[in-house]
Amino acid sequence: MIDYLEVSSEKNRDNRFTKDDVLSVSGEYGIVNQIEFQGRSYAGASVSNYGVVENGDVVYTKSPLKSNPYGIIKTNKGIPGIVSTLYAVYKPKAITDSKFVQIYFELDSRMNYYMHPLVNKGAKNDMKVSAENALKGMVSFPKKDEQEMISLYFTNLDHLITLHQRKSFYNIANINVWEQRKLEDVVDIGSGMDYKHLGDGDIPVYGTGGYMLSVDKALSDDKDAIGIGRKGTIDKPYILRAPFWTVDTLFYCIPKKDYDLDFTSCLFQNINWKKKDESTGVPSLSKIIINNVEALTPTFDEQKQIGQYFSNLDHLITLHRRAYHHIKRRTY
Repeated sequence: MIDYLEVSSEKNRDNRFTKDDVLSVSGEYGIVNQIEFQGRSYAGASVSNYGVVENGDVVYTKSPLKSNPYGIIKTNKGIPGIVSTLYAVYKPKAITDSKFVQIYFELDSRMNYYMHPLVNKGAKNDMKVSAENALKGMVSFPKKDEQEMISLYFTNLDHLITLHQRKSFYNIANINVWEQRKLEDVVDIGSGMDYKHLGDGDIPVYGTGGYMLSVDKALSDDKDAIGIGRKGTIDKPYILRAPFWTVDTLFYCIPKKDYDLDFTSCLFQNINWKKKDESTGVPSLSKIIINNVEALTPTFDEQKQIGQYFSNLDHLITLHRRAYHHIKRRTY
């Protein structure tokens, strides 16, 4: 890391910053104002020896967290402030995009792998490592222009997710009264069948574990459904796109006229199906059990809004994961 960051020795000697400007480092929220995040300042009598953190600086907190026993590394994306002497503050070098540094160390296993050989833990579980020594580990960064592209991608993706969340909260706050319905009023349930008498074709066959093979006939030609296990795996429902065939260990549940597929899928995803298991051996569900499950449902228009929101969010998360795993492969 010494090729990408350098230790900052800037202190709050002129008292430009006060106790109101003390920053904390959160695993979930990054670098945040301590008073806004924790409700009060935990600074000492004097903050003149605190380290100054400008926008774009990188901070290493040596406080152990549950998933990060050697601390965490975050980039200051907000306003300048100060941190206590327990933190290490770094300036990015010319070849470094500081936002990428945080992205690189977001993976807990990578952060722990990097810091483990550099840190000695004290009797009080504190980190015995200097700001300089914390830079002595090896990293694999792309060139700066690629770092910036990756940082911009994740910034835009986080922004999109935030917009979707705000829209969802607004819609939910303005919905009409939801009504209690049994699932027998929401879906028509069909049973999967043996497919061994069928020939090869383009129709996918699904089981509790997902896609299996393709045949020449469909159980549902034009209606999408939610598949849910009848025996064995009963707690992982997923959407089936028509045309499809399902095996005899899978039910397919087609939403009725006034019910949106994506919203109905959300209903199924949020039901604790393991608690519906009445067997004494292999977990199993019956049509009767499924039909008698009760759930709250809004109007069809509201279902479409909610269903579309979660469908878009799932898509964004999938893109996020693909990019993340691509970066993981490139940067290890």
